[in-house]
Amino acid sequence: MWRIDKRILAQFDFISIILILPLIFTSNWLINEVVPALAQKQLAYVGIAFITFLFVFLLPIRRMSWLIPIIYWVNILLLLAVEFFGHSRLGAQRWLEIPFINATIQPSEFVKPALILMLAYLIARNPPPRYGYGFIEFLKLSGYILLPFFLIVKEPDLGTALVLLLIGFGVLFFIGVHWKIWAVIVGAILLASPLVYKFGLHDYQKTRIKDFMSEKPSYHVQQSIIAIGSGGLTGKSKDDATQTQMKFLPIATSDFIFAFLIERTGFLGGLAIISIYIFLILHLFSLSIFNSDYYIKVVTVAVSFMIFVYMGVNIAMTIGYAPVVGVPLPMFSYGGSSFLNFIILFAIIENLITFKYRHLYDGRGTKSFV
Repeated sequence: MWRIDKRILAQFDFISIILILPLIFTSNWLINEVVPALAQKQLAYVGIAFITFLFVFLLPIRRMSWLIPIIYWVNILLLLAVEFFGHSRLGAQRWLEIPFINATIQPSEFVKPALILMLAYLIARNPPPRYGYGFIEFLKLSGYILLPFFLIVKEPDLGTALVLLLIGFGVLFFIGVHWKIWAVIVGAILLASPLVYKFGLHDYQKTRIKDFMSEKPSYHVQQSIIAIGSGGLTGKSKDDATQTQMKFLPIATSDFIFAFLIERTGFLGGLAIISIYIFLILHLFSLSIFNSDYYIKVVTVAVSFMIFVYMGVNIAMTIGYAPVVGVPLPMFSYGGSSFLNFIILFAIIENLITFKYRHLYDGRGTKSFV
């Protein structure tokens, strides 16, 4: 039986939840204007995410830490299953079909929380020494990052793979690795970049880079820039938002939803959403800095870095300052897998913070209920 303990409310991080809610409501409002059916489906995702949040939040994650490696390797097996049984769309094999319910999942999304938890598990068991991890420990941790990276690249999904890589090594940089190791890595990247571009990228990936480097942006980016420029200071009414309503703006509910936001709400609306993201990132980063618990430290910095990368790349893409890649705006773009992934991560954060102190567990292993 669960015991209600009101003291636990003092530990719960309400700030993150308060900052997330405007993103969800604004996103659903925009999606409903373009495709009401998608808005209803997104609401269903929100409902599923809420139930999942409660389930993950109530798990005794610290006591069940032995499950973390199992979760990680199950996700690796799912990535391998994509290779053999994956569902293809637009030339990419990234999805697994769920039998009997006519739905698909994207395992590359769910490997992110699995990797973040795995790094937290490994680092908590073996914290870095004063001058950071040495070469051997760095190689061990890197292996857990590079394995899913290469499996996702194979799908191909270079955007998601690079995000995973940045999150993993961003965590290691924050936690502490000897500076000489980073110097070697930077040098190796600079030397290998031309070879990777010539032999490692698919033709469509090279095309995206060429479009980005050329003076004239691609059609998608052109329409996005027009939508953003036409929004002005306060935006247009629904009927006057011609870029979206007349379908000139492609993928307006997902990849280019930021351009849609600016067209409807203008500079002030875009500034408000960016400000929410900035406050959320800084809040999570502060939780990481001022916490000695490595589980909390790793997970919060990983999520803050993840939101920063997703937000930065997506917005830069819509205004022509980054190549067009399938990176959603966190908890804002339409999509079930990505949204659920972020909610799971926040549920993990809330769990680790709220149940940090052992007195919140009783002697029988049951947990206080929020």
